[in-house]
Amino acid sequence: MSIRRVYVHGAGRRGADAWPGADPVSSEFVSFPSASTVQEQAELLVRGFGTAPVLFHAHSIGAVPVALAAQRMPVAGLVLVEPALYDIARGAEPVERHISIVTEARSQAENGDLRAFWAILRPLMFGGPFDPARWDAERPVAEHWAVTNLPWGHGVRRRMLSDIPTLVVTGGWNAEYETIAAELASDGAEHVVLPGAQHRPMDVPGFAELVTAFEASLPARPT
Repeated sequence: MSIRRVYVHGAGRRGADAWPGADPVSSEFVSFPSASTVQEQAELLVRGFGTAPVLFHAHSIGAVPVALAAQRMPVAGLVLVEPALYDIARGAEPVERHISIVTEARSQAENGDLRAFWAILRPLMFGGPFDPARWDAERPVAEHWAVTNLPWGHGVRRRMLSDIPTLVVTGGWNAEYETIAAELASDGAEHVVLPGAQHRPMDVPGFAELVTAFEASLPARPT
């Protein structure tokens, strides 16, 4: 079976830059417009790739528009790398803690206090405390994260993907992503931990072979 590999980026690097290990010849790379909403991103996927079965490789928040798009188009299988599908694990302590901290930080940004926003968000997302001496250098990063899409509140629900063969790959470093992966596994997904690169297990040796084996296990579907 011929598989179209379509790579969807997360909140950082975009397009092919987010997937340096992917074959640029046999792969298709999505690059969402920087100001697009999650719903607009899902619509872009449906319009652009909805005519044939697609294998999505979705990283982080990219898994949210992919999950929404997968309800409206034929999908051969899903590869979700540390998927930020927070809504399927609401109530779990690591997930609620993350949402609470980000919500508090965003409220500071919405009130015009970007420094206070960064003082809350930086330790959560990047480790280490806010350092006033580095503020000028880090301000553009703070500005980006103050307006980036949040990965919850978009209608993603448990068992939305249970009828689609799904491989979930995590790095074994973050309780939130392991919790989300466990929820997906309970709905039938295969979950594999590839430690060593934290939020980017696709950069660890063995990821390509894992995906190839998953593709080989997919049932044949008409194109």
